[in-house]
Amino acid sequence: MSSIVVSMTVFACVIGGALCGILLSRALPEHHLNAGSKDVVRLGMGLVSTMAALVLGLLVSSAKSYYDAQSNELTEVSAKAILLDHLLAHYGPETKEVRDRLRGVFAFSIDRIWPEERPPAKLGVPLSSSEALIDKIQELSPKDDRQRALQAQALNTAASLIQTRWLMYEQGTTSVSIPMLVILTFWLAAIFISFGLFAPRNATVITALFVAGGAVSGAIFLILEMYAPFGGLIKLSSAPLRTALTHLGQ
Repeated sequence: MSSIVVSMTVFACVIGGALCGILLSRALPEHHLNAGSKDVVRLGMGLVSTMAALVLGLLVSSAKSYYDAQSNELTEVSAKAILLDHLLAHYGPETKEVRDRLRGVFAFSIDRIWPEERPPAKLGVPLSSSEALIDKIQELSPKDDRQRALQAQALNTAASLIQTRWLMYEQGTTSVSIPMLVILTFWLAAIFISFGLFAPRNATVITALFVAGGAVSGAIFLILEMYAPFGGLIKLSSAPLRTALTHLGQ
């Protein structure tokens, strides 16, 4: 389910809760809405509001940390690719095939993750996966200690590059807990029911309730979007990979 659908569902729940509260205020006997009842409801909903605010804040913080981690790892992959290309360049001209393959892997990754940014001349597709880079580097035959040292550094860098790539892939399975999201929505709906229960019925109050509902559903939208940094509206920039691509093979 997309983040827009989920956030609109949350918005419908909280606004529906407010409308239910308004309808209940008309149906309940007067002694249910006196000052004593209002104070107890406010105390109870104050506790619920505190819990909802804490959970919502933790979810936003967790989602932002995940988004920043993916962004940092994307930059790290780009830097390691440039380092690997420079190590291979210093090794000698016999690494041209490996360097071309590395550039092809990066070009294909950009084309697949950000297809809307594809240039008119389609980027080349690599002949094999990035893991094959290690095999190609191992097939090199160093002629002296310098080349052996460069080969070892290139192998370590390639292994680290692939490790970071797989780390990003595995982290891609991280998402918001559905039970937590359902419970949070229930809390928010309960809070809005209490708002509608004692709120005066005028345009200003209705507008304020809609703004508040839009704010909490917008927070849910941001959380879900940051947990999908490569496929949502709040998408990570392709600039680090494109910058690396311009340096590969130079």
